[in-house]
Amino acid sequence: MSKKLEITLTRSVIGAKDKQIKTVEALGLRKIRQTVVLEDTPAIRGMVNKVSHLVTVKEG
Repeated sequence: MSKKLEITLTRSVIGAKDKQIKTVEALGLRKIRQTVVLEDTPAIRGMVNKVSHLVTVKEG
């Protein structure tokens, strides 16, 4: 069974760098406190690490 990650946007992307904004959008996040559930893959982990100051992650 594959693991899932619950990723929630907790901080605004206003003032963030363009690459970080595009990474947040690529994760499927549009609004603050919006949560998406994605597969736990190395690519997703790398994206989360790039914007770790803007999101919170729950494993489950």
